[in-house]
Amino acid sequence: MPASAKSGRYHHGDLRAALVDAAVVLIGERGVRGFSVAEASRRLGVSAAAPYRHFADRDDVLAAVAIRSLQVFAAMVTAEAGDADAPEPRLAAVARAYVRFAAEQRPLFDTLFNAGIDKSRYPELQRAWEPVDEFFAVVTEICDGDQAAADALAAALEATAHGYATLLLDGDAEPDAAAVAAAADGAAAATRALIAGRQALG
Repeated sequence: MPASAKSGRYHHGDLRAALVDAAVVLIGERGVRGFSVAEASRRLGVSAAAPYRHFADRDDVLAAVAIRSLQVFAAMVTAEAGDADAPEPRLAAVARAYVRFAAEQRPLFDTLFNAGIDKSRYPELQRAWEPVDEFFAVVTEICDGDQAAADALAAALEATAHGYATLLLDGDAEPDAAAVAAAADGAAAATRALIAGRQALG
């Protein structure tokens, strides 16, 4: 938990970063729909008006959290992929990382996929997606340059990874390490199956 949010007071000069930290903690406690800028301000011990020197509104704060989320997710995908350069293991790594990201960084996952942020308002958020999109770009190679087939495969791969992730999180108890590993393995295996049977996607 970030020190500024944990202590309940704001102690350093970067209020913007402290607000993002506080938002992550609050989203972890209450879900993205339960997050409010007013409560983040109260926990940091600053005035209710102070955040608006850095953010235009609540969505602005959530967009900043989403950007952080994508940075963390991209780093997890990169670590999971390791030295793999062939398309299939890279896409399997994306699926594994997707599930682990959901389990290990749930507030960030919740913000990224459940906040309903209008990406068209935030060019910096669109740019933050680019490293993740690069991993999915290898579907074009798999589909021999057929863009329609590549788009269909990419959509199916993303839906599969998201499905495994959300099913893992569905329930009152936090998933344990064995459940996370099983879901990550399942997502990777399903990814390989989709690649092998991609012609059936039409």
